[in-house]
Amino acid sequence: MVLLKRSSFFFPSLSVFLLLALVLSSSCSSKRKISKSSPEFTIIQSAKSYLGTPYLYGGTTRSGIDCSALVLHSFSSVGMALPRRSEDQSEVGKKIKYSKIRPGDVLFFATGKKKKEVTHAGIVTEVDKKDVRFIHASTSLGVTQDYLSSNYWNKAFLFARRFLK
Repeated sequence: MVLLKRSSFFFPSLSVFLLLALVLSSSCSSKRKISKSSPEFTIIQSAKSYLGTPYLYGGTTRSGIDCSALVLHSFSSVGMALPRRSEDQSEVGKKIKYSKIRPGDVLFFATGKKKKEVTHAGIVTEVDKKDVRFIHASTSLGVTQDYLSSNYWNKAFLFARRFLK
C-alpha cells in the first residue's frame, strides 16, 4: 500500500514536471510571432507579394525591382515614406544590435568592392534563436528570401535598422 501512495505521488509530479519542461523548451526555440494587425506583418506581406519579381537595377515595379524599391514599397504599405536608395535608407531609423533584430527591421549589406559602403538592403521576415531570415531583391534570383547565416550574406552584413517604434 505504501508503494501505491509513493507511485501515485511520484507520477503526477513527474508528469507536471515533464509538461512544464516541454512547454518551456518549445517556447525557447519558437519563432517570434507578430500580430496580423501589426505594421510589421503588413510590411512583410507587402514584400512577400513581390516574391519571384525579377531584379532590375533602378526598377520600381512588378516587372522589375531593386532592393531599395522593395524596401520603399513595403514600408509605404503602412504609410511610411523612405528615401529611394539603400544607402540613404541606411541613415533612417534607429540602429539596432544583432541580438535585438526582429521581423520588420531592415538589414544593410556591403556587396560591392568597398567593404563598409551600403549597397544592398533586405527586410527581416523571421527571427529565431539560430537565424534571421530576410526578403530582398537578388540580382540573380529576383525577389527571394535568404538566411543571414549563409556564408555570403554573413560576410556582407553591416548592420540593422528599425524604422518602426
